[in-house]
Amino acid sequence: MAKIEVRPARPADLEAVAGLRWRWVAERDGLPGAGRAEFVREFAAWALANAATHRCLVVVREDLVLGMAFLAITARVPTPTAFTRAAGDVQSVYVSPEARDCGLGGLLINGVLRLAADLGLERVTVHSSKRAVPAYERRGFAVARHLMQAVLPPGRSSGHDRRLR
Repeated sequence: MAKIEVRPARPADLEAVAGLRWRWVAERDGLPGAGRAEFVREFAAWALANAATHRCLVVVREDLVLGMAFLAITARVPTPTAFTRAAGDVQSVYVSPEARDCGLGGLLINGVLRLAADLGLERVTVHSSKRAVPAYERRGFAVARHLMQAVLPPGRSSGHDRRLR
């Protein structure tokens, strides 16, 4: 049986990660076939440029990237007792359809939580799909009564490339 490994993404993995991101959005929203090569190239460059704040983990079998997860790290405002503070947000956890339902998503979530603990993050949040909620709950995630969000209407945020949503 081939060994399954969760590890930080390497530069050579980023095109595969970008392909997974494209596939996920296509699966969910549908995408035209055109533009994939450009997206993969730009996403891989983005992932390299943002590696300090968006740590990517991959789950691999025999060097084949089967899934990905990002831990977005945000600095928090200092307090008198803790000047260096940070929190994390789990983003873009995805396992290719042919590799689903055998625990790989859970391995990625566990890996992200280990990374967050190693980095000393205060908390980790996630905006989950309905299907994945039980996987997060099994790993200690719970609804936080006072954690709120405002969803901004399209076109209201400046400076963001809407193509990547």
